Amino acid sequence: MFTGIVQELGIVNSVLETESGFSLEVKVQKGFSSGLLRGASIAVNGCCLTVTKFDEDCISFDVIKETMRITNLDSLELRDLVNLERSLKFGDEVGGHILSGHVSCTGEAILENQEGETELIIICPSEWRKYIILKGYVAVNGASLTVAKVSQEGFSVFLIPETLSSTNLSLIQKNGLVNIEIDQTTIAAFKAAETRLDG
Repeated sequence: MFTGIVQELGIVNSVLETESGFSLEVKVQKGFSSGLLRGASIAVNGCCLTVTKFDEDCISFDVIKETMRITNLDSLELRDLVNLERSLKFGDEVGGHILSGHVSCTGEAILENQEGETELIIICPSEWRKYIILKGYVAVNGASLTVAKVSQEGFSVFLIPETLSSTNLSLIQKNGLVNIEIDQTTIAAFKAAETRLDG
């Protein structure tokens, strides 16, 4: 489980093709891997990946073909920055909202700056739009954010300076793909309401 508070911007150090997908190595600041264990979970751009090996400044993961199909990890290149969050421990502060690290879908994003505000506009696949609610939670590339606008095509969030400086969202190019994880509580509530109405 994760909280959507990005702890570090990692740098893609290598992407090596394997039979099952590819091996991803990410360079991190010293201290990020302190106490880390092989087999631990880390959210990479919001996608829960398993640590295969590590040292004090590099962490490796296997990315399988299914993950490549449903996330933006397939488009990673050398020197790209990725949002990283280590898994939640009991007793940790939950600064964002509870996330599973299971990406719901990807969406095309546009970053707009005007009148001192930074708006991230995301086109969301139609089958997921019904779960996006105004002022509800959503994770974008693993960052916990609040939905500010809802449209027929998707939704928007506004980014504060702290989010811009501590995540890779400030680097999004027009129509760049972002990972989206819909709040599981919202999905459960929506499905419960649908079941009751159907009944």
